[in-house]
Formats: sequence, structure tokens, C-alpha cells
Amino acid sequence: MAPMPVSPPQRPAAVVFDCDGLLLDTESAWTRAETTLYARHAVEFTLEHKREMLGTSGARSRAILERHLAAPGRGEELGAALRDLAVEELAHGAPPQPGAVELLEALRSRGTPVAVASNSNRRFLDLALEVSGLADRFDSILSAEEVPHPKPAPDIYAASCERLGAGPGDAVALEDSHTGVRSAVSAGLYVVGVPSLAGVELDEAHLVAASLEAPEVWQAVGLLLAA
Repeated sequence: MAPMPVSPPQRPAAVVFDCDGLLLDTESAWTRAETTLYARHAVEFTLEHKREMLGTSGARSRAILERHLAAPGRGEELGAALRDLAVEELAHGAPPQPGAVELLEALRSRGTPVAVASNSNRRFLDLALEVSGLADRFDSILSAEEVPHPKPAPDIYAASCERLGAGPGDAVALEDSHTGVRSAVSAGLYVVGVPSLAGVELDEAHLVAASLEAPEVWQAVGLLLAA
């Protein structure tokens, strides 16, 4: 694990956004897809299911699906079905989260390199950014499929910083899930947690805020002076 930063860099060399639930309200699409998939298997999708699935990808999410749906050995099939359903649900839109566009544009105006690091598959990620109108706002966009190991491994944050020419200790990550926070902390970034789901407490983050509109978030990315 990289050394743990104790405070945000005075002027971050890069800011890396998670996508689902942090940058965009795509969790609504995922929830509708999960509800449909679980109903096909005669299982009611609950808030506890959602909390366990939040931010997961790859083998971990497939294992959870197998357990929740009592379908051992069918993780690949279940995961593919869920991804297809989620893409269909994106037709209903993927609006930016409150404060996301304003924060992103302020960083871009100051010349801070910005990236997206998502545990979603590339097909879903590209479509979500397209329907939100934010596809052309980032210097780097990476999905879980483009690194050796998805979150909570540090790979995607390390790769994002490398792409942006920033050392992890000089970068800030914005995350909404335990999985994402662990990934960014392990990579050595200063991590701001903004929970998107009730009952999720991101104690591992260096800073936790209610939304991207919070002044403390803007301070953490160097856009406001601390009071």
C-alpha cells in the first residue's frame, strides 16, 4: 500500500472522479437492472443487497450475484445479464450528481487534469458519459476492463495518475463506495468520500462530505481556501 496522505495537496496535480453514484446518477439505472434480474430469480432486491453490490466489479460482483440468487457457477451469465439490463436502463438518462458539472468545469478552467476511473465495464461507462453530455470533459477515462485488477485494487487509480502525469500523492480522488475508497487509498491518493446511498459510511476516506457542492470538497481539490 502507498503511504497514506494526511492532508490534501495544496494544489492537486490531478483530480480523479469515480463515475457511478459520484459523478453521475447511474446507480438508479443499476438499481432498476438489479431489481429486474433478482425478480427473474424470484428474489426481492433489497437495500442490503444494494449496499453489498455498490461499487463492485469483476469476480467479486459475480460471486455476490451467485450467492444472492442461489446460482453457484453462474456468475458470468448473471453478470452479463445485469450489464445488458443496465445499458437498457441508461435510456432513461444519467444525470450528473448535484455540483458535479460545476466542480468539473472549475477544475478544467484552472487547468487541473481530470479523469474518470470507473469499476463499470467500458460499454456502460461510455454510454453513461455520452448521455450525460460529459464524454468530452476528461483527460483520461478508464474502466475496470482496462486494468489488471478492478477496485478495490489500486490499479485503476495508479493508471489514471500515470496517464495524467501526476504522482498519486499529488492527486485527489472522489468516491462514493467502500470499494472505490479502498482502491484510491491503496494507490496513495487523498480521498474524498461522498456517499450516494443511505447507510454507507466511508470511514476510510480522508474527508467525507454530503455532496460535491460542499465547500470542503472544493477546498480539498484546491478551488477554495480553507476557512
